[in-house]
Amino acid sequence: MPDWKRELIAIAGERGYLDRPEDLRLYEYDGGVDKGRPDIVVFPRSAQQVSQIVKVARRHGVPLVGRGAGTGLSGGAIPRQGGILVSFARMNRILDIDPLNERAVVEPGVVNSDISAAAAPYGCFYAPDPSSQRACTIGGNVAENAGGPHTLAYGVTANHVLGLEIVLPDGEIVQTGAFWPDAPGYDLTGLVTGSEGALCLVTKIIVRLMRKPEAVETFLAIYDTVDDCATTVSEITARAITPAAVEMLDGSMLRMVEEAVHAGYPLDAAGVLLIELEGLREAVEVQAEQVRQACAQCRARQIRQARDENERQLLWKGRKNAFGAIGRVSPFYYVHDGVVPRTKIAPTLRYIDEVSRRSGLPIGNIFHAGDGNMHPIILFDARRPGDIGRAQRAGFEILEYCVEAGGSITGEHGIGMEKIHLMSRQFSEESLEMMRRIKQAFDPARLFNPGKLLPEGRACAELRQPPVIPGSSIPA
Repeated sequence: MPDWKRELIAIAGERGYLDRPEDLRLYEYDGGVDKGRPDIVVFPRSAQQVSQIVKVARRHGVPLVGRGAGTGLSGGAIPRQGGILVSFARMNRILDIDPLNERAVVEPGVVNSDISAAAAPYGCFYAPDPSSQRACTIGGNVAENAGGPHTLAYGVTANHVLGLEIVLPDGEIVQTGAFWPDAPGYDLTGLVTGSEGALCLVTKIIVRLMRKPEAVETFLAIYDTVDDCATTVSEITARAITPAAVEMLDGSMLRMVEEAVHAGYPLDAAGVLLIELEGLREAVEVQAEQVRQACAQCRARQIRQARDENERQLLWKGRKNAFGAIGRVSPFYYVHDGVVPRTKIAPTLRYIDEVSRRSGLPIGNIFHAGDGNMHPIILFDARRPGDIGRAQRAGFEILEYCVEAGGSITGEHGIGMEKIHLMSRQFSEESLEMMRRIKQAFDPARLFNPGKLLPEGRACAELRQPPVIPGSSIPA
């Protein structure tokens, strides 16, 4: 056993680590398709222990990766070069709920939905709500700058994190931000949020709480064409309405969901919109009529309004449990995460359909239509030779199209190791070099989550770039 591993065991204690091969296999993957096995998993209980672990890694030059619940979809928590995996499963305390100042202080292992549950007796909630919110943890949300359906109105994780306690790659524990917004000095909290564990490890988070709205109304708009469904999104925003959420499911996806969840989605529709309004009762009533008019103008064949909280929760159960429903249809699926302007949703869906026909793989769509955050779900069978490669190529084509349409290669899942070869499509070499200099300032030894987020230099970027089909920019 190497010295660095003995030192880690001394820090974590006999029941604070895993290193047997059968245990490590549980940590070699996340919600994506890539894999990488650590040499050891350690479970710290405090920032001080995290600091000690980081110092061991630095002293011995061992790579180190942080991990929350492992629900990520871009390989961000996968130890690509082996080494140490720091699991925050035991740092899972809600340290403070302050309803008067609308703040909470939590450790990184706290499950997202548990924050809202703890704040609910005070009439508050935590706004960012990824579909995995009953499993994902706030530390991973901070690392990936996670979003969710209701971030259309409320914003993503970065808009709700006020301050952090972080451990730097030299083991130093520092504070960023404050209990109030717009703290003086450089916005280090904003820099760290979304940095995918490549700059530091987060050990404490100050989050903003929101007051529960006075009124909530939820609608299901049903369409006979996907184009009409997509056009409605722009029509709603053109009327100066910002719903709390606008989610879209296409026909193939809503049928998978309905057969599993029985949420009341129509099996014969080409697509549906799940629209939610929140705010003062009088304002919601006015906006509800505007939403009905917008849906009707875009040829919705039916507009249902949830009659009570039970029906509202059932509609959302269908959306939140969609990924689980796919398992009834396909043994494997690949979820992607591109962004396009709202006005480009319809042509993007048509392009995704073209990619599906070319690849021979079914692709369903369920996504945050309000902000153009597309989530094409590519169905494949890893047991069939060539299927994984075809699924990855299909995903690459879709993300390339998103960039060409004026969008982005990610809205909330992050870059990780999945999209690192696409960063040069999104950013100029000068912009990438600026990001590398930031990485160098924080982590000169490049031990924190190596091989993620940034292509390291031009040669490395070329190495990660998939081979190209002659006469095309699409990888072979």
